[in-house]
Amino acid sequence: MSDSFKPTAIARAERAGADLRRGLPAIVAVSGGDFLVLAAEKADSATLSRLRERTGPLFLALTPERADTLKIRRYSEGAVLVPVTPETGLDDIAAAVDPADDLDHPLKGPYLAERDPGAARDAAVAGFALAKRMRLLPALLLQPIAQDDPLRADLLSVSAGDVAEAAREDWEGLERVVSARLPLDAAENARIVAYRPHGSAGQEHFAIVVGDIDASKPVLVRLHSECFTGDLLGSLKCDCGPQLRGALARIGREGAGIVLYLAQEGRGIGLLNKLRAYHLQDQGFDTVEANVRLGFGIDERHFALAARMLRDLGVARVRLLTNNPGKVAGLEAEGIAVEGRVPLVFTPNPHNEDYLRTKALKTGHLF
Repeated sequence: MSDSFKPTAIARAERAGADLRRGLPAIVAVSGGDFLVLAAEKADSATLSRLRERTGPLFLALTPERADTLKIRRYSEGAVLVPVTPETGLDDIAAAVDPADDLDHPLKGPYLAERDPGAARDAAVAGFALAKRMRLLPALLLQPIAQDDPLRADLLSVSAGDVAEAAREDWEGLERVVSARLPLDAAENARIVAYRPHGSAGQEHFAIVVGDIDASKPVLVRLHSECFTGDLLGSLKCDCGPQLRGALARIGREGAGIVLYLAQEGRGIGLLNKLRAYHLQDQGFDTVEANVRLGFGIDERHFALAARMLRDLGVARVRLLTNNPGKVAGLEAEGIAVEGRVPLVFTPNPHNEDYLRTKALKTGHLF
């Protein structure tokens, strides 16, 4: 094959992630060994049987967040590895991975984690990143694979470095693709600017630019994570829809400003996993508890891509439309000067009162 068409590190990572989404294993190479990884939520009885027939220990890899929920003692950072024994059934794995029945069946295990997972821990951390990239639950079946294993011929191989490079490319390689006029109810003099990473198949993000931007003074800016349920369907469970429309109205009144519409649904976990979190909220868990029970961090978003979009638009100083001090800190950490915070507060309704209270108490939102 010509070198010009050899898959890049980013392409290898994305192909491996796509295989995980299809329910196929991939090989993750780390310093100290290579490992088969499989998205645990995609495992079926046939796959589990094939893995059991292989030589080498089989593990269920969980994030620290999910391990803490299951009361598993952690002996290492970043990942917890639980041996899959001959007695471990598919139902046991599903119960450990997916918290859908945590309330009905809170007692699981007992689980005994590996005290010294070694290189397997590093492979699990890289595998979690692949799973999150594909909007899967961050939980894996993991098994070492030898260099001479014939199975290698059928599987994609990716290094932990490839996975990290793909994540960086999502914002470092972000580039403007097209800009078009977009008259809005809130501002007829608006345009939309579309961005996507040049070297990867990462998410597309959009800037809604109203009026003529004067970058010599702080620009009124809203960072808005997409919310299908709130923005499009008018869900009453959150305040996303009112915040988006309120931000556009405020910017329209001022005559100039920017809304960055970022593909970071559900604080970065994706729409399907956000709906899983909604199912947990229906059982009585709050929004923070739900994300953690799924194995995610409280907030999986990052602000480097927002900063890159603002710089492309010639903006280095902003007045930020937000109730979230974390957004202020995140944007400033990426080199954008936040010279004022502009609140966006709306009257709560009976369906989102608890949600807003949780954001105030647990994530520091200011209302």
